[in-house]
Amino acid sequence: MYSKAEMSKLKREFWIAFAEKYPRKWLLYDTKIKDFSFKFFVDNKKASVMIDIEPKDSEKRIELFEKLEGLRAILEADYIQDLIFEKNLTLETGKVISRVWIDKSGVSVSNPATWPQIFDFFNQKMDAMERFFEDFSDFLSD
Repeated sequence: MYSKAEMSKLKREFWIAFAEKYPRKWLLYDTKIKDFSFKFFVDNKKASVMIDIEPKDSEKRIELFEKLEGLRAILEADYIQDLIFEKNLTLETGKVISRVWIDKSGVSVSNPATWPQIFDFFNQKMDAMERFFEDFSDFLSD
């Protein structure tokens, strides 16, 4: 078991190692669509690559989510399979967002032996999501 300080240091090492293995600028928050972002997530059980849709106005959030959902067949056929679509996801904070994501289980940020699997998963899945976004960003931002 790691202390809070040790875990913080391990996470920092994880992200540095990821950046060294895949040294590129990820799109993440720079989508040019307000409250539409790409995110990496990792904990001691899984790793995830996500698209979060977070406008405060629920109508705007749902409209953007439904555009994305309308492209689901193309997204899954040409870019990335096994995505999870959640129109109304309640975060621990109580905030309701929409999210599209994919998980890789059986990996852990606290187990450096699984880091290469996580890094490859992050690179492959986020790259696919970004390529999809580049192809359909005009439709999504209308």
